This record gives sequence, structure tokens and C-alpha cells, in this order.
Amino acid sequence: MATLIRMPEVAAGATEIVLSKWNVAVGASVKVGDIIAEMETEKAVVDYASDAEGTVYKIMVADGASVEVGSPIMILLGAGEDSAAGDALLGGAAPAAAPVAPVAEVPVAAPVAPAVSAPVAAPIAPPVAAPVAPAASTSADNSRQFVSPIVRKIARERGVEISQIAGTGPLGRVVRRDLENFIASGAAATATATPTYSSSSELAKQEYSSSYVTVPHSGMRRAIARRLTESKSTVPHFYVTADCKVDALLELRKSINESSPVKISVNDIVVKAVASALMDVPESNVVWNPEAMHKYESVDIAVAVTTDGGLLTPVIRGVEKRSLSNLSMEIAELAGRARAGKLRQEELEGGSFAVSNLGMFGTKEFT
Repeated sequence: MATLIRMPEVAAGATEIVLSKWNVAVGASVKVGDIIAEMETEKAVVDYASDAEGTVYKIMVADGASVEVGSPIMILLGAGEDSAAGDALLGGAAPAAAPVAPVAEVPVAAPVAPAVSAPVAAPIAPPVAAPVAPAASTSADNSRQFVSPIVRKIARERGVEISQIAGTGPLGRVVRRDLENFIASGAAATATATPTYSSSSELAKQEYSSSYVTVPHSGMRRAIARRLTESKSTVPHFYVTADCKVDALLELRKSINESSPVKISVNDIVVKAVASALMDVPESNVVWNPEAMHKYESVDIAVAVTTDGGLLTPVIRGVEKRSLSNLSMEIAELAGRARAGKLRQEELEGGSFAVSNLGMFGTKEFT
């Protein structure tokens, strides 16, 4: 039987997800559990495993498209079925599929329009303000140039002017491969034109007027701001500060590193010490929920990692059972994947405590 695949809620509370890359094409055979696409949430890339099997009949959204949760994204045909079954299924799904209609149908502009055309996508879509409006990516003949959200983000980070890129996606949409080919060709390294001025007064205004660069908010930045605001406004806070003499700890670290193949950091020791403290005081190893507190039997600690896009907090599971060297390797491995944008969603969820350390920057105390 033909199956309509819809955009899943790969992250709790998400209303819109970026489908960054398809791993299958029309005509491919799909089995249950096959990874058919990569999805981008606010903070992670998620592999989407199919829960149905069949042959790919139609892919309804392009790579890089921002799609509402629940919207149709693909049709699978069952064994022995022909296109009629897929077309019948597509006809029944037409009303729900309007925001992400089949990209192959050229007359329909909605499927590949930038996220700014859909105000309801505010939770994780690019802002609707002028800095990221489509008008900034229009050609000389005033025709709109469609650009996927992930391409706009990468281009902004790399300093690439999108209007210079020829799109090869549906309706001329600039997709990720276009940007990568453009950068690889060296065409992105263009000289900056020298400004001209009609008068000395205009030159003086230019020299002394204030200037700034607009950096649109990413989905991750929005999530960080929202969650910190929610934490500050909905959770009671109190602060306790104490100075600790850690000469013996530093000597222990020095002694360990003289023989250990893995170099132990002060941060590794802090994480391990927190786990020991939570095992000693299990009443603190809890997470608040509206109905009840969840009291954990093991210690899962989130460790703050700074990235170019913002702060991520991957979770180390069962810290109380780990040796320092094992803990150090796990933290380093997760931090590396966090900076490379390769964390899975489940690696960012859970945890009963978080460690954020700025001591290496000379900071005595921070909130």
C-alpha cells in the first residue's frame, strides 16, 4: 500500500524542521529503519529512519527546505503498485501539503519559498526582518531568487554574496551544492569595490558616521535566549559562592598526567567531583517536572561546549562509574562533534546537572 511520509517531530516542541539532505532518490528501495534523510533541529542534526518500506515515488521537498511538522515530505509505493496509487495518495494529501507542495511542479511558488514567507515558522525560522528578507537576494530583473535557509546561513558565515550564485534547484533555488561548488571554484574571493563620493562633505560623513554589521539570529541563538529567559523567569534561583583551595587537586592532576596517556584537565576533575557529590547527596540529583521530581539513580552531567553558533551542552552518561581518563576522552569526543555540528539530538537531552567552566579565562565567578 502506498505510504505518505510526513515530517516528524524530531525535537520536543519543534514546529518546523529543516530537511538538510535526502539520503534517497526517486526509485530507491526503502526498508524500515533505513536512514532516509538528515534533519536539522535548533541544536543538532538528526538522522531520520523510515518507519515504512517501499519504493520512493515522489520527494515533495528539496534539500535545505524548512518544513512544518506533520507536512507531507515523501511518498512510498508498496510492492506491485504503480504511479496511480501514489497520485491518489497525493491528491488526498493536497490540502495539508500546500506549504511544501511537490517541488517538481514549477507553477507553484510556495514549495520553495524562503521561510520568511511563512510567519508561523517563527520558533526556528530565520527572522522576518530586513536583514534576511528575500529582497536581499534578488537579481537585476527584480525576479525573486529562492535560497534554502541552511544555504543562507552558511553563506553568511563564509561571507558569500548569494546573488552571485546560480541556483540549480527547482525554480532556480540556490541549494547547498550550488554554494559548495561556488566556494570550491574560488569565485567567492571577489575584490571589494572602492566607494566613490560626489563631494568632500559626503566623504566626511562617510568617514565619521557610525557603521555596523547586522548578524541575523540563528535558530540556535534563539533557542539559547528563549531557554535562558525561561530558566531565569520560571525557576527559583539562589547563589552560593565559596573559595576553594585546590593545591592538592592540582598536584594530583600533575601526578596523573605524568603517567596517563590521556591528559586530564581541571574541568575533567570538576565534572568527576560533581558526580561524586551528587552520589553523596542524591536529593540534589533530580530534575523538576510539574507533576513530580525525577530522582536519578546515576549521574548524567551536561558539559557546556562553546561553538561558533552558540553554546551546546552534550550529556555525559553515568559519570560516577567512569575513570578520569575515560571521562576526559568522552568529553573531548563530544566537544569535537559539537563544534563540527555532528551531535545527535539524544546526546543533548537529559542530564540532572550542568557544568560550565570559565576558569581557564581567568574568571573568578560568573552567573
